[in-house]
Amino acid sequence: MLSQTQKKQLKALANKLETKYQVGKKDISDTVIDMLNKALTAHELIKVDVMRGYEGEIEPLAMELSLRLKAEVVQIVGRVIVLFRRNKEKPQIKLIK
Repeated sequence: MLSQTQKKQLKALANKLETKYQVGKKDISDTVIDMLNKALTAHELIKVDVMRGYEGEIEPLAMELSLRLKAEVVQIVGRVIVLFRRNKEKPQIKLIK
């Protein structure tokens, strides 16, 4: 569980990130989960864009991604979800305690 200070730190880091990953039109497939899983392992912090074709609510989608990826939702801004998961073998982001 991330503290408010840690979320604030991650939000600041996320501002500099480009949105490289998209989810949307249909339900979340295993292929999408696999792609996002690899991205989180490599980068720890990612931005996911929810495509305009997605008709559901963004927050439940973010929670589903969080559960399936064992990641934390840092923030949701419009149609962009920011996810964080620490890489236990090679951590890249040093979180404030």
